[in-house]
Amino acid sequence: MIGVLLADDDALVRSGLKALLRAEPGITVVGEAADGAEAVRVARELRPDVVVMDIRMPVRDGVSATRELLAGGPDRPRVLVLTTFDLDEVVDDAIGAGADGFLLKRATPEELVAAIRAVAAGDAVVSPAVARRLFASHAARVGPDHTRAARLTDREADVLRGMAAGRSNPEIARSLHLSVETVKTHVKHILGKLEVRDRTQAVVWAYRTGFAYRARPATRD
Repeated sequence: MIGVLLADDDALVRSGLKALLRAEPGITVVGEAADGAEAVRVARELRPDVVVMDIRMPVRDGVSATRELLAGGPDRPRVLVLTTFDLDEVVDDAIGAGADGFLLKRATPEELVAAIRAVAAGDAVVSPAVARRLFASHAARVGPDHTRAARLTDREADVLRGMAAGRSNPEIARSLHLSVETVKTHVKHILGKLEVRDRTQAVVWAYRTGFAYRARPATRD
C-alpha cells in the first residue's frame, strides 16, 4: 500500500485529490498539510511513501519543505511536486532540492495516479510540458554537454532516452528487449557517468542539454 501525504494550501484541492486517490487500489491518503512547515512535521510523524507537494504555500513554501524532507536520508519520502508551473518561477529550485517528480495541476487523474505509483517505485516523473519548459528556458545558456554524453554507451543512451520520455524501468526493459535488472544496472551507470545523484537529475540533464531531443545516431555496433 502506497501511503500519500497531500500538501497544498487549497482545501478544495486537497479534498479533490483525496476523493480521487481513495478510489485507487493500493493507494491510501495518510494525511494532509496546508503549508510547507506542516508538511515536514506531518511527514515525519506519519512517514508516508509519497508527498504530493504544492510549491506556493504560506508559512513555508514547498521548495524548502522538499529540501528538508529529502535531507532525511534513505528513509525519506518520495516527493512529487504538483504545480501550476506557468506561475512558478521556482521550479528550478525544486529540482535543486531533489524532488522526484514534477506534474502540472492540469494533469488528468490518470496521469496523477500513474505519477504517484511511479515515484513510489523509484522512477522519475517529469511532465512533458514541464520538460519542454525546462528545455526552452535552459537550452540557450546551457547547451550540449558533449563530454558527459560521450561517456554513455549506445545502450545507456537508449535507456536515458526512455527515462526522459517518462518510462519506468519495466517499460524501458520491454521497449529495449532487456531484463529489468539489466535496465537498473544501466541506470546506475548512467547516474555515475553523468555525475548526477538520481533519476530526476538525469532526466533534467537530458532536457537541459538537448540530449532528449537529439535523434539517435547510427549505432557503433
